[in-house]
Amino acid sequence: MNGRETMRRTRLGCLAVLLIAVGCQVADTQKGGSKTMNSRNLTPKQQAMVDMWERHMVAEFEMKSIDATMATMTSRPYVNHVPVMTGGVGSDEVRNFYSTYFLPGHPPDTQTLPVARTVGEDRVVDELIHKFTHTMEMPWLLPGVSPTGKRVEIAVIVVVQFEDGKIAGERIYWDQASVLAQVGLIDADQLPVTGIEASRKVVDPAHAPSNSLIKRASR
Repeated sequence: MNGRETMRRTRLGCLAVLLIAVGCQVADTQKGGSKTMNSRNLTPKQQAMVDMWERHMVAEFEMKSIDATMATMTSRPYVNHVPVMTGGVGSDEVRNFYSTYFLPGHPPDTQTLPVARTVGEDRVVDELIHKFTHTMEMPWLLPGVSPTGKRVEIAVIVVVQFEDGKIAGERIYWDQASVLAQVGLIDADQLPVTGIEASRKVVDPAHAPSNSLIKRASR
């Protein structure tokens, strides 16, 4: 990477600081679907947070171990999947949620691919693309919905809060209307919502034209 590109990314990182108000941050983007995102110019504390977060994700998605997952968290953590309010507050609720609904609730072809990461003084913010085929019940994402066999891809934002070197909480955001459209529960042709193309436009801004819903509504 040349010096001009490095300066451009640094400026983008500084802009992210102002936009989400999480203190002095370093942003890094890595394409190609690798499991982790490289971090540069981090303080030892920031690197330790990144390492703990990646250890947490390995425990969830690869090991599927509730004990390894909880070992990365404080004694009173919280998990809040904002669109559907699944998760828990406190160790007992979080443990029950993870072990009952989340860890076993991912289809075999699930992929979580990195887009960008911002690291602050006490939190890590990841932008991810989550992909799966809806071949099993997924109460954490689609409570009460039977498997549809549909392919789903969504952009996800994860805000990970740290206390004393461990994960104190996670706030996770995604476009639930896009999920419902992709599994066929709502009609994207009749509503101002998007489907799988929304996540692909996150990865490639030129993937689909902008303002298509505006143009469709004006016909």
